[in-house]
This record gives sequence, structure tokens and C-alpha cells, in this order.
Amino acid sequence: MYEYGAARLVRAVSAALWAGTLLLTGCQRAPAAPAPPASAPTPSYGATFLGPGDCAARGQAFREVPCTSERAVAQVSVRSEGTRAAGAAGCPLNTDFVLYIGGEGASGYACMRNLEAPHPGDPGMGGGPFTVVGDCVFHAGADQVKETPCDGSGANPPEYRVTSAVPRRPDCPASTALYVELPGAGEGVGCARRL
Repeated sequence: MYEYGAARLVRAVSAALWAGTLLLTGCQRAPAAPAPPASAPTPSYGATFLGPGDCAARGQAFREVPCTSERAVAQVSVRSEGTRAAGAAGCPLNTDFVLYIGGEGASGYACMRNLEAPHPGDPGMGGGPFTVVGDCVFHAGADQVKETPCDGSGANPPEYRVTSAVPRRPDCPASTALYVELPGAGEGVGCARRL
């Protein structure tokens, strides 16, 4: 009798598995359309690739994404079309980085601001395309200085801090130890004191 019950159990389990398989097979969705190739261009969210107010995501290359995307890392403050200008002409002084854009009909550059800290374009943070009042610099070679964080967290310690901006060198205070060119600023010379 034990064998008879076991055989019935095996047949019942087999029938249940067969019915479950039949149901699952019949309820499957049609195969989805193939995914686009990885090299497919990212759609533009405005009339211009990375136009003012648009956002970008980092990857192997910057891509335009909606600013509400969790991948968005920076926003365009100013977009310049055409040939690449010297430096970052027209960018706001608090620009964190400049993205140079080339390609079919989209050449120029975009002035970018990170959506979250750090903001290397802020005074004293050690980066950005412009040296501004409040930034710190170190000697990087003959007649050349580079920005570094004022808090000393960078690879090179700060040697000077830009304390004021004036139109001409003679307008700097007597305590000035270094004159720094301030491209993009309304004033042409940064007066820096030794730290």
C-alpha cells in the first residue's frame, strides 16, 4: 500500500509541474525589441547639444542627460558656439570646468558647474578655469603659478593667496609679493601675499 501512495504522489507532482510549465509558457510576453547598440548617439534635450541649462553625465565621454537624472553631475551655465576661444572667454568666474565640444555641427565649449560640491571654481578651492580673489597658488615653474586648495589638501601646498584685484600692478598694496594675471576677471591683476 505504501508503494501505491508513493506512485500516486509522484503522478500528482508530475501533473502539477506539467500544468505549471504550461501556464508559465503560455503567459510569457513576446520577446522585446533588441536594445540599441552602445554607440547609439544620446538624444539632445534641447536645440543645442549641452545648451544653457542642460545637464551632463560623466562616462567615457560626457553625455547630455535630463537634469533630474541621478546620473547628472554638472549643468551648463554658458554655451559658446564656433571655434574654441582662448581660455574660457564668457564663462562665469565660478565655473568649475570647461567642456570643449567638437563634432558635426556642435563645436564650441560649455561652461560647467557641478550640481554638488566640490566646486573647484569657488575661491580657495584650488581649481576652475579662472584664478580669482581668494584663490591660492604655488610656483609651478619659471614665471608660472597654478592654483591649489587654500586648506592645503592638494598635492602642492599653497604659497600665496590672491587678496585683491586691480587694473594695474602699481595699484596693488605694498605688501604684495606676487602679481597674478586674472583672465576673465574685470580687473587684470591679482595682488597676492605670501602665506
